[in-house]
Amino acid sequence: MEIFGVPLQAMMSQLLLGLVNGSFYAMLSLGLAVIFGLLNVINFSHGAMYMIGAFLAWMGLTYFNINYWVMLVAAPLMVGALGIVIEKTMLRWLYKLDHLYGLLLTFGITLIAEGVFRSFYGVSGQPFQVPELLSGATDLGFMILPNYRAWVVLASLAICLATWYVIEKTKLGSYLRAGTENPKLVEAFGINVPLMVTLTYGFGVALAGFAGVLAAPIIQVSPLMGSNLIIVVFAVVVIGGMGSIMGSILTGLGLGVIEGLTRVFYPEGSATVVFVVMVVVLLLRPAGLFGKEK
Repeated sequence: MEIFGVPLQAMMSQLLLGLVNGSFYAMLSLGLAVIFGLLNVINFSHGAMYMIGAFLAWMGLTYFNINYWVMLVAAPLMVGALGIVIEKTMLRWLYKLDHLYGLLLTFGITLIAEGVFRSFYGVSGQPFQVPELLSGATDLGFMILPNYRAWVVLASLAICLATWYVIEKTKLGSYLRAGTENPKLVEAFGINVPLMVTLTYGFGVALAGFAGVLAAPIIQVSPLMGSNLIIVVFAVVVIGGMGSIMGSILTGLGLGVIEGLTRVFYPEGSATVVFVVMVVVLLLRPAGLFGKEK
């Protein structure tokens, strides 16, 4: 069976690949949206945290024989702890300054992290084996579905939707939003706003670490894996609307699918289609698809 002259199996394979990429876009842009929306910081080091999460999983398996499932929990926690240290020692002094200062600081952190890992491991990627439980594939009739890629999509969706629910629908989320808009009023109710801000930043970068562990068995773990992705993720955040949680999730998944379809019908444009969409959206709606017009 063919659709517009393209075999159905080939099209579905590219759609799945686009959905997997979209899952990473969604999770990384979600972390950026959480940090920007609640802390007002443009976190350029997000790609480095993604890379560090993948490397921690690889090092846990390679040096200590710690399996994938343990590192899926441990690596994001360690990345989150690193984020807390960064926030408490560096970022918190920049909250009242222009966004540019936070951007420059986190860009510097990215260069340092990439330089450290390149000095130890070079630029060639390190292989990471798919966990045995998720190895193999399932024959759906119209396509062969790799089990691990299906797991990536489901895990990413679960984490993204759970994060959206906590921030938008719970009392904790209302405290977070209120703490960023009027911290003195929230502190008057006995809530430790600085601690809340620190934990929020830690959670945001932990999402990047989680995405890195998910990505490790799909792409080779390398010091440049974050820098290759972060520009696209920033485009996703801009298209969805800076600080919009649901906008980041839907836009990330949608752009991944669009990218996959572009590979089928116009492969030469697959590397730039996200940026073309960004230009069009900014011309028509500068605040982004889900952003609030000021």
